[in-house]
Amino acid sequence: MTVKIYVPLDSGSVALGADDVAKAIAAEAIKRGEDVQIVRNGSFGMYWLEPMVEVETSRGRLAYGPIALEDVDSLFDAGFLNGSDHKRFLGHTQDIPFLKAQTRLTFQRCGIIDPVSLDDYRANEGLKGLENALGMTSEDIVKAVTDSGLRGRGGAGFPTGIKWNTVRQAPGDQKYIVCNADEGDSGTFADRMIMEGEPFVLIEGMIIAGLATGATKGYVYTRSEYPDAIRIMNEAIEVARANKLLGPKVLGSDYAFDMEVRMGAGAYVCGEETSLLNSMEGKRGVVRAKPPLPALEGFMRRPTVVNNVISLCSVPVILEKGAEYYRDFGMGRSRGTIPIQIAGNVKHGGLYETAFGLTLGEIVDQIGGGTASGRPVKAVQVGGPLGAYFPRELFETPFDYEAFAKADGLIGHAGVVVFDDSVDMMKQARFAMEFCAIESCGKCTPCRIGSTRGTEVVDKIARGEDPEMQKELLADLCETMKFGSLCALGGFTPYPVMSALTHFPDDFKPHALDIAAE
Repeated sequence: MTVKIYVPLDSGSVALGADDVAKAIAAEAIKRGEDVQIVRNGSFGMYWLEPMVEVETSRGRLAYGPIALEDVDSLFDAGFLNGSDHKRFLGHTQDIPFLKAQTRLTFQRCGIIDPVSLDDYRANEGLKGLENALGMTSEDIVKAVTDSGLRGRGGAGFPTGIKWNTVRQAPGDQKYIVCNADEGDSGTFADRMIMEGEPFVLIEGMIIAGLATGATKGYVYTRSEYPDAIRIMNEAIEVARANKLLGPKVLGSDYAFDMEVRMGAGAYVCGEETSLLNSMEGKRGVVRAKPPLPALEGFMRRPTVVNNVISLCSVPVILEKGAEYYRDFGMGRSRGTIPIQIAGNVKHGGLYETAFGLTLGEIVDQIGGGTASGRPVKAVQVGGPLGAYFPRELFETPFDYEAFAKADGLIGHAGVVVFDDSVDMMKQARFAMEFCAIESCGKCTPCRIGSTRGTEVVDKIARGEDPEMQKELLADLCETMKFGSLCALGGFTPYPVMSALTHFPDDFKPHALDIAAE
């Protein structure tokens, strides 16, 4: 009897040695005459346990991890093919506390299936949302998404249904669905993880978006820095075409939809939708002034939906189980689930999908397990390099768009980066300004010049050159950048700077400051 062994293929697991472990298991199985089938699945997002190897047994899928090359022989000696005990034994995969406590709607199949097997995807309730959507009017699809409360997962949290309805009603003989997969935020990996572990859910979400708006062509825009995600997405698209999921008659219907992957060079500003569109058109990634909105004049000046990966991947479950089902999760105006990416100096780094509403303290202390160094947590940055730094005094803040905005922060892509008490917050503030100066597209003065002057001002504070006056100047400069910049790069840079200055004033005393944050 052939024994199935699952070894993740996503880039995070590969970076930790998953490819080498898979090869070693295959070689050892041949050596011992064992009949095994190695399935390269996606990761469950528990990266402190990767590479995590699973074995399909009569008792279900059992996990072992983290597995190093030197563990492979002992796994076979212990009889892991039968689910026997071993020093790396974790039990039933779904019973691992970090995974068991999650509410997985968007990532429900990630880690379970072969990413490029459409049969696996179908066998695990995939395509149910699309099948339902094919029997609905565009108005009803948009209404379902609107009623679900789904908001942009990766930006300012704009309601997805409103954007779709704008494109649906816009005149135009050609409309587009553009997936923003330019995942450039520090501490974020959800987009990459789902494209590598469950690409068909993104394809399904984009087709539904096309049905809702009248678009017949889709693009996934990502950066060349993610070759594994690009390769797997392209393979999944080819499988989808071969199985009539994409093409002139989607699943035998009269609806046509096709899509492709487009690569950018990795400019941070191309995460902003208009810069992204310029890049897709072969132009320099420079922000476009709005109006016109991309929903009316987007790609090639046609009506275009631009949604984040996670927004589009959340759509299938809404169409499968209904708007009310999805809306019942969450709090306030933040409905459904959010994949929180826990990174930095943290014991249990990984992806944790849950309903909105957990406090920041619960995420860091209970789910993340505190710092990896064992030192006290000093600050947590939420929302990427442009997100605010939260001190422990704000750890009761619920994970909710409005609650974070009230605390002068933002959720953004839901990356949570943890720092212990060894961090220098003036260095972090300088890094934010320097980052903006390097990554600015240069179109608007507040961002281009303001960030350069901001870096210089922080350096003057560090050198003790009239520090109190310089702090006032820094605050005034941040105010100008916040309200005068054309896009969120310059507009959000003040969040980390001012939060560091406000919550950690003792770190802004004159001292040597040679380098930016590392």
